[in-house]
Amino acid sequence: MGKDIELTARDGHRLAAYRADPAGRPRAGMVVIQEIFGVNHHIRNVTDRYAAAGYAAVAPAIFDRVERGVSLGYEAADIAAGRDIRAKTDWDAVVADIAAAVALLAGEGLKVGTVGFCWGGSVSYLAAARLPVQASVGYYGGQIVPFLGEAPKAPTMLHFGDRDGGIPLADVLKIARAHPGVEIHIYPAGHGFACDERKDFTPACADQAWERTQAFFAHHLG
Repeated sequence: MGKDIELTARDGHRLAAYRADPAGRPRAGMVVIQEIFGVNHHIRNVTDRYAAAGYAAVAPAIFDRVERGVSLGYEAADIAAGRDIRAKTDWDAVVADIAAAVALLAGEGLKVGTVGFCWGGSVSYLAAARLPVQASVGYYGGQIVPFLGEAPKAPTMLHFGDRDGGIPLADVLKIARAHPGVEIHIYPAGHGFACDERKDFTPACADQAWERTQAFFAHHLG
C-alpha cells in the first residue's frame, strides 16, 4: 500500500518517510510518529492501517539526523540501540522534522492529525503544542511531564497503561492536573500495549484505544 518518500525540513535537512494513501480522496492527513525503533515493520503497518481508514498517512524517519535507515525489533539489544540513538536526538529538530510531514499534508489541502507511540507519543504531544495541527494522539508517551509548561493548542488525547513500568501513574496525574482539557485514558496494560509485536501487547486494550482514537479523529478532522 505504501511507498518511501523524502521530506525536507525548514533547516534544509532531508529525511526519509514512509507514506500510505487511501484508495480514494483522503478524509484528512495523519502523521504517524515512531517509537525508539525507527520506521520499522510495526510503524509501517500502523501507517497502512490509517490509510485503510481513509487518511493520507506519513511516518517520518525522525532518527535520520543521527542515523539513517533505522528499523529495529523489540528485543533487549534493539531497546538499547534505540535508546542510544534517541539520546542523541534534539527535541527541536525532531519537531522540525514532524513539521515537514505536517506541511506536506497541509499543502495538499488536508486537515492534519498526529499519532505517536512511546517516544513518539511525547513528540505527538509537542506537535499539538507547537505545530499547526488539528488534533493529536499519544500512546504511552513517557517524556511529556518535562514539557507541561507547553499547553496543547490542538485537541489532544493520551493513552497509558496502569502497569507501565516506565511511566508512573503519578506522571499521568501531573498531566491531567496541568491540562484538564487533555483527554486521558488509562488501561489495565503495560507499556507498548497497542503493538502486536511487543510482549505487553493487550488486544482488548489496543482495540479500545483504536476505537477511541478513530472517534476522536473523526470528530476533529472530519
